[in-house]
Parts: sequence; structure tokens; C-alpha cells
Amino acid sequence: MPINLTYFVFFYVFFYMANAVYGTFIPLYFQHIGFTQSQIGTLLGLGPLVAILAQPVWGLFSDRAKTKNSVLLFLIVGTGLTVLLYPLSNHFVFLLVFICIFTFFQSPIFALTDAVTLETLDKRGKGNFSLIRMGGTFGFAIMSIVFGLIAQKRIDWLFGVYAIILACCFLLALRFPKIEGHQARNRKMPLWVLFRNRKLMLYLSANFVFQITLGYYYAFFPLYFKEMGGDSAWLGWSMVISSLSEVPFLLMSKQIFRRIQTSHILLGAGVAAALRWYLFSSIHDPIWLLPTQALHGLIFIVLSVTMANVINKEVPNELKASGQTLNGLLTLGVARIIGSLAGGIASEAVGMRRMFLYNFMLAFVCIVIFSIVFWVQRNHETTKVISSGTIYKD
Repeated sequence: MPINLTYFVFFYVFFYMANAVYGTFIPLYFQHIGFTQSQIGTLLGLGPLVAILAQPVWGLFSDRAKTKNSVLLFLIVGTGLTVLLYPLSNHFVFLLVFICIFTFFQSPIFALTDAVTLETLDKRGKGNFSLIRMGGTFGFAIMSIVFGLIAQKRIDWLFGVYAIILACCFLLALRFPKIEGHQARNRKMPLWVLFRNRKLMLYLSANFVFQITLGYYYAFFPLYFKEMGGDSAWLGWSMVISSLSEVPFLLMSKQIFRRIQTSHILLGAGVAAALRWYLFSSIHDPIWLLPTQALHGLIFIVLSVTMANVINKEVPNELKASGQTLNGLLTLGVARIIGSLAGGIASEAVGMRRMFLYNFMLAFVCIVIFSIVFWVQRNHETTKVISSGTIYKD
């Protein structure tokens, strides 16, 4: 039976629509009901803390389940139902509990969807993951505009809209071909195998540091934009710019991966991040933040697609879902905790503008350190290759 990739494209469209609604506007909702920056940082930081626990659990469970699809469907249902808990209370402690339950289901969906999609493409023998992922880019852009307009008057509609979109995702996921959990037939492989891959660990480490700065951006850019005088509609348009800026990379990713070393791609994303955070710290008119959002297309999508492909290539079949969720653990878990929780506390002390300057410094230091590390690693690999008489390719 031929595999129809249209369902995957539309799944990414709808799932990233949901991500636009929640990820962009949840900080504004928390501000709307009266929370401080440190409280918002705590709420947004606790979710990733739960993701640290959830990612490896669901990743290992997916690898050992009869099909990864069944786990994905269960997570979608759990996410869609638990998001409806938020409006039940404006009490800080209750929302802490609600966000923990929500994140336990929601955070692994990104990695598991990528794993199912990439394995489907391998099974099919052809197809471009980047073009499928582009559906998410357009979905995010469309919903950023639509819900930006809605949020000006009814930001409390956030949760109902999110749940409806997740219902569409569930119906689309039902049409995915079955992807087995490769450890379901007693082919057990320990998670620690991943940590023996030195190249993978280096890539994950560089990605992790850059994702810390993105973690702060996702938590506090909406508040920073509003503080500078921007409104929800313009915030939505800023997210459109950031989303559509991903299209050039997604269209050219195959050629980029073929011609440019992975380490150089990751460092290039780091340079774009450093420049972006420096501009954020220097600009005082919110309208000038809009063009700087175009740099997003050289950062988040580059990091996420590159790492998804690297993991799919480097990790054994028995641990593909675990590899993707390990990356999710670091990027959606630990990095977001540092960016939002520590960033919220620091923002109250020194201000959000100063924090973007510190993010620039962190990204710059990371670029320097990993440039040296990658150079040393490549020289070491080249020396080994020369001595063995084989051809080295990054």
C-alpha cells in the first residue's frame, strides 16, 4: 500500500498552529491574570522540568511499544484534554499542577512525530523531511496572525482553540502508516549506547547551549515586545515573520546538508542567534524588532531539523525514538528551564533588555568554544582516517 505523505504535511500544519497559540500567547495569558515576571518564569520553567522526566519515559516506551503510533495518539489525547484544565483556576499553585500534567503529555510529541515521520520516509525510500516540516512553518505563521487578532479581546479562548486543533491532529495521525517499536521483539538495547557516540554528544551539547538562549526568548519575548509598546496583533505579525523566515532553509536543506559540514551548520545558527540577541538588546522601538525576527529562520529550524536528521542517521533503529526524545529532553526540558526559570528571576533583577545582552554573550562564548572543539575533533578524525587509509566524511 503506497504511503501518502499529505497526512504528515497537514499534521505538522495543525500541530504547529497549536504551538503558535500556546507557545506565543501563554505568557500573555499569565500576565493577563496578574502574575509577575518571576511567577511567569516559574510557570514556564516548571513545564520543561516535567519534560526532563517525560521525554526519556515516553521515548523508551515508544521504542518498546508494538507501534510508535499508539503512543503518539495517546499523547495527543492527553494533551488535548489536559489543556482544558487551565481555565478552571487562576490560583498559582493549581496552575503549577496543571502545567505539569499538560507538559508530561505534550513535550514528547515533537520528538515522537519527527521519529515516526523520518522512519516513514526511510520505509518509503524517498521524501524530504524538510518539505514536510515546512507545513509546520506555514501553520505557525497562519495561526500567529489569526490568534494575535483574537488575543486582543479574548486571550482566554487560547485553551479551547488549542484543544480543537489537537483534535484535528489526532484524526490526521490515525492515517499514518504503522511504525513499529524496534525493541518490541526482545531486541533490547540500553539507552546508554547513545552516550558512547562522541560526535552525537558534541552536536547535542552545542545545540543545548544555543537552545538556552531560545528558551529565554520563547518565555519573555512576548512580554518584552509588549513592554516596548507593541500590541498582540503586532506580536502575531512578528511571529509570522519568524515563522516564514524558516522557508528558505527548509527548501534548500538537502543541498545544505550535502555541501556543508554539520558542525558548521550548527555554528552558523549560533552566529545568527548571537546577532539576534544583540539587536534585541539594542533596539528601543518595537517596530524595529519585526525585521530582526527574520533571523529566526537561521536559528530554531536549522537547529531542530539538523539535529533530527543527525539523530536519525547516527542512532540505531532500536533507539531512534529515544534519541529524538533525548534531544527533546535537552532542548524542551533543561534548556527551557534555564532560559525561563533562571531568566525570569534575572529579568526582575536586571531587566529583559539586559538579559538579551547576556544571551548574546552566552551564544558568542559558545561559538568560540565549540569552534575549537569541533576543529580539534575533526583533526583527530582526519588523523585516524589517514592512518587507516579510508576517506573521512563528516
